[in-house]
Amino acid sequence: MAENKSNEDWEPKIVAFCCNWCTYTGADLAGISRIQYPPNVRIIRVPCSGRVNPFYVVKALQEGADGVLVSGCHPGECHYITGNLSARRKFAMLKNFLAYIGIDEDRTMFSWVSASEGDKFAQLVTKVTERVKALGPANKLVKKI
Repeated sequence: MAENKSNEDWEPKIVAFCCNWCTYTGADLAGISRIQYPPNVRIIRVPCSGRVNPFYVVKALQEGADGVLVSGCHPGECHYITGNLSARRKFAMLKNFLAYIGIDEDRTMFSWVSASEGDKFAQLVTKVTERVKALGPANKLVKKI
């Protein structure tokens, strides 16, 4: 379906793994506050960004996501003490792996968003959507049916 559309008409599919305590609550605040952001993101709520297995990101890309966002609490504010720092380490290793297999680094992003930053969440989703849209549809790792 995306092959028949020009890049201006094409909209990327973005999967966001969001920490329950901060980023997900920030996304909820953006919605409650009626802050507009692109509807391209599909949020998966996780207990902590540290619980996001790097293979979840690879699987999302394999299943057709054009971009993946992992977002959690700011450093020092994790409800699980160091979960977000663990996530940052995992994500740095994942970025190296994805670069090694030829996946553009702009297809994945890691960020910190607190529960009170609904506006920041909306800006983040807008930024991720723009970056992924500029890359075009993902064609590596995607399973062919």
